[in-house]
Amino acid sequence: MRLRLVVALVALAGLLTALPANAEVVHPRQQWLRDSTAGLFLHWGMFTAPRHTDCAAWEKDVTDGGWTPGYWIDQARDLGASYIVLATFHSALGYARPWPSAVPGSCSTRRDFLGELVEAGRAKNVRIMLYMTDDPQWHDNTGVEMLDSAAYSAYKGRQVDLTTRPGFGEYSYDLFLEVMDRYPDLAGFWIDNENEYWQQNGLYEKVRAKRPDWLLSNNNTDTPIMDTVSNEQKTGMIPAYDYPQAAWTPMPRLVEADYKLPTTGDWWYDGGDHPVDFRLSTGRYVTNAGSSMKSLMAETAMVNGRFPPQQERFNAFMSTWLPPIQESLRATEGGGYMYGGMQPGSWNDGAHGVITLPRSGNLQYVHVITRPSTDQVRLRDNGYRVTGISDLRTGEPMRFTQSGGYLTILGITRWDDYDTVFKVETAGRQGFYPRKALRSSAPALVDGSFESYWDSGGRLPVSVTLDLGRRDKVAYLAVNQREWSPTHARSTFGRPEDSARIKDYRVYVSDDGRRWGAPARSGVLPSARGTQVIDLGERHGRYVKLEVLSTWAGAQAPRFYRKLRIDEIQVARSYPLSRDALPLEAERQRRSGTARVEDCPACSGGAQVTGLRRGTVTYRDVTAPAAGEYRLQLDHTSTAPATVSITVNGAAPLQVQVPAGVKDVPMSTALPVTLNAGANTIALSGTPSGDAGVDRIAVAPMPPASYTPRTTMTVDPSGLQWAGPGQQTWKVTATLRLDSDDVLDQVALAPDVPAGWTVQGQAITADTVRLGQTLTGTWTLTSPPGKDVEPTDIPVKASFHSLGRPGTVTGQLQVRRRPADRVFMREAEDSRNKIGQAGITACAACSGGQKVRNIGGGPDQGSEPDAYVLFEDVNVETAGRYTLYADFTVNGPRSYFVTVNGATPIEVKVNGVGNKTPYTVSLPVTLKAGTNTVKFHNDTTPAPDLDRIALEPGWSGM
Repeated sequence: MRLRLVVALVALAGLLTALPANAEVVHPRQQWLRDSTAGLFLHWGMFTAPRHTDCAAWEKDVTDGGWTPGYWIDQARDLGASYIVLATFHSALGYARPWPSAVPGSCSTRRDFLGELVEAGRAKNVRIMLYMTDDPQWHDNTGVEMLDSAAYSAYKGRQVDLTTRPGFGEYSYDLFLEVMDRYPDLAGFWIDNENEYWQQNGLYEKVRAKRPDWLLSNNNTDTPIMDTVSNEQKTGMIPAYDYPQAAWTPMPRLVEADYKLPTTGDWWYDGGDHPVDFRLSTGRYVTNAGSSMKSLMAETAMVNGRFPPQQERFNAFMSTWLPPIQESLRATEGGGYMYGGMQPGSWNDGAHGVITLPRSGNLQYVHVITRPSTDQVRLRDNGYRVTGISDLRTGEPMRFTQSGGYLTILGITRWDDYDTVFKVETAGRQGFYPRKALRSSAPALVDGSFESYWDSGGRLPVSVTLDLGRRDKVAYLAVNQREWSPTHARSTFGRPEDSARIKDYRVYVSDDGRRWGAPARSGVLPSARGTQVIDLGERHGRYVKLEVLSTWAGAQAPRFYRKLRIDEIQVARSYPLSRDALPLEAERQRRSGTARVEDCPACSGGAQVTGLRRGTVTYRDVTAPAAGEYRLQLDHTSTAPATVSITVNGAAPLQVQVPAGVKDVPMSTALPVTLNAGANTIALSGTPSGDAGVDRIAVAPMPPASYTPRTTMTVDPSGLQWAGPGQQTWKVTATLRLDSDDVLDQVALAPDVPAGWTVQGQAITADTVRLGQTLTGTWTLTSPPGKDVEPTDIPVKASFHSLGRPGTVTGQLQVRRRPADRVFMREAEDSRNKIGQAGITACAACSGGQKVRNIGGGPDQGSEPDAYVLFEDVNVETAGRYTLYADFTVNGPRSYFVTVNGATPIEVKVNGVGNKTPYTVSLPVTLKAGTNTVKFHNDTTPAPDLDRIALEPGWSGM
């Protein structure tokens, strides 16, 4: 598991890709951070409540309040944090510098708070990093100017305006140099985004030359010269604590997850004692460790440095909760990725967790963060043969069994409230073909290196072939896709994101690499992080071909759409197998008629029961703690669609539709059943419609009534729609996608229009929808005749049942009447526009609550070169001159270039303060009658964010 330095960009036929050569992805100076689990993020400055605007008064209150550096150091150690990031020179905290500075320009203290903190940290092995901002926009947001341009100009001997980005960049550049000279024991800089002055004047290169052992961390972007990529406050995942689902940086890049511990309030102390969600916070802490990510936890220090009581209570809790499991978190790596290990993520019966690994040896730690509803944990073993398991907190040895690619830990009676950790001893990974024996049409897939990868080049469908060297047994593929995209659709910091992972696939096996025959397996891989396994049953051949038909990313996220990347594929010939069997395996139950046991290596226990057309398998002792409704999971096989009849305690049979699959690879279907307290009898039999096999059943409590399977619902057009006068018509398309393993039944998709509106088109229905499947419908919606459109939100609803319970997912079409003097109006975020590599982000003050961000720029600006907003189908009735209005937000002077119908671009210079305040600019344009195109772009530097455009006949000369 030794880390290696990326030294070059490797190219192979345009498909083998690596990080830029100047990206120091792994360097010895990073080792202390790689060995860390967490850091403490402290936003503390002049605007810490109660707000100060006088530097001396703030310093006096800090000192008189009893501030001491030792308190912060001790609190960090309680949290298991190895470092502190001090964010005092912050745009929203008054630009205070907690050290005596020779450079005038903003608050600087006489007392050396920074120096005292560095010294206190050095004494207890807690490193200090200094936060630096690029942003002058909040210089007077309290009504008091916090930046002193006159003093800095006198110091420089020329006029410098600190409220502009270039002036502030020069000022902060001098501060970087001063800090490097004064504090050699500092650990580095934590930099909040980029300033053009820094880039143009080689700031980072100076840091590297002067302090080569210091770290550089950058917020939200992957800048090659930086050591660390930080991901700020990701939310919306399921479960909520699984922060890495929103990460987009593959290992071995150093990655931080920086998030607030208080669940409400600001990043800094605002005067309130806000609660800390213990479950969310501990879950994030452990899950990040299980993905080789560092938890940078933000707490809100008061003026005197102390934390509010609820944060102190959490820190005290962590000081006792962490030590018993510290060996499983510190100096470990995430399991299931480039360092090996079993599969993390969602397990059985609602369980969710991660794997951590020491960097040497055969130990693994299974962290069960969300416990299952049963007394066992079942997860993919990824080929590791387990020799022993114990509870890390108690030392209690645990029973376990392995078969069909799964490890099951049995009889768990003691669960920690937040993280039950099992110490797993293994004899290493077994059953795989050695990498050196494999050849591939994409050599990067079998080179043993996760620092190079295969890229499909934007092509789908696409296939890769693996050559085993000779004809042999093939049981399954273990696929590690590049961890460069989130696992679910989201929009963050101005760019839409979606999973670039494999969705629909087929696998073929061949003796000669030319004749492939029917697929050995077809299916859908989940959008999930870590190793994904494709079971093939028992196949024989020399060549294996993986064909990828589709990926999860949608067209709304062009950065990931159709862009498949795979790190490694391994081929296994067999599964680890232990003699202990799981409860409720079919082959251990009573059989009658033609029911018989058949070998099935991919099944639990290595066997299944077939012949159920005229046979029955009966479970006579299925126990339940109390009478009521339970979730019954049936693991089944079938080559063709079939039906299994389930009889519970002699009641009327329930019919389960089994989809086509593979005769020796199980799939799962769950349904609700009513059980008695104590023992129950469950009989399974087939029907003449098809012959299914039964691997096992599993019984668990029903999920909470509030549970809804995870779906993605899209409605097109999206974004606020502006209507002209009179009756209007919209063509609306909606798509429902199922993102989880739970099956949806009785699915219907249709718009629900208000009174007076009409719909052309029927509801779209499906008996079932399974993982990755979609349901799409298109309708024509027409507003009431004889009047203008009123403000209307029209829901498009998908209704369904899951485990017998009804559920609904809703999208909507938003319609508004445009102003009478406008002949055209459209939101920038409207799905009818093309935005290239730009992205959509929330903007409460903007029209429709959204805008398009990250327009323009080039590679040297840290922006995508292909980022723009192209308005197509801009329709006007009459050719001539029009006034084009653009609503935008901007921080400082920037420019759009506006291109109409492909003509010469027009530069539009704008200025403003703050990206939350919309402004309007106008310019004359000449349009033709009918359809026109209008493009907002900037090919060299970042442009303002764009809210919407509108057209008015004529030009007023504004």
